[in-house]
Amino acid sequence: MKITDNKVVVLHYAVSDSEDTLIDSSYDHSPLAIIQGSNYLIPGLEEALVDHEAGDKFEVEVSADNAYGQREDGFVQTVPKDMFAGIEDLEVGSQLRATTDDGEQTVIVIDAQEDEITVDGNHPLAGIDLKFDVEILEVREATEEELEHGHVHGEGGCGHSH
Repeated sequence: MKITDNKVVVLHYAVSDSEDTLIDSSYDHSPLAIIQGSNYLIPGLEEALVDHEAGDKFEVEVSADNAYGQREDGFVQTVPKDMFAGIEDLEVGSQLRATTDDGEQTVIVIDAQEDEITVDGNHPLAGIDLKFDVEILEVREATEEELEHGHVHGEGGCGHSH
């Protein structure tokens, strides 16, 4: 069965940057299960899955524009530390949820001074071209329930109430 929209795809992947530095891999834990066409994956990887089938192994290079986008200087902001009153452990690398004009967004603390905090709202992989090694393990029809809920259900249900 070929991968098309609304098919469940179970796959293993390893993703590296353009210098072959491994960023993430599913090979050392559970494979990833997605509904094709649900926009769960970055666009470049989702497009590359189309027409593949179980047993296929392939590499795909995805430009930053088709992954997490380019870095935006405007997403880096320095704000008064008192905006974070009540938040403990404000140190470099801390991830926070911030309310923006576009809704909730994760920001990462990249500098912490006595009275100012600098946060970066860019995705950590923004501006980076990626390379994926992909192995398709299974392709099947999604159930009506999976399509309705927008995610793959495992054995014995999806583990949460609806």
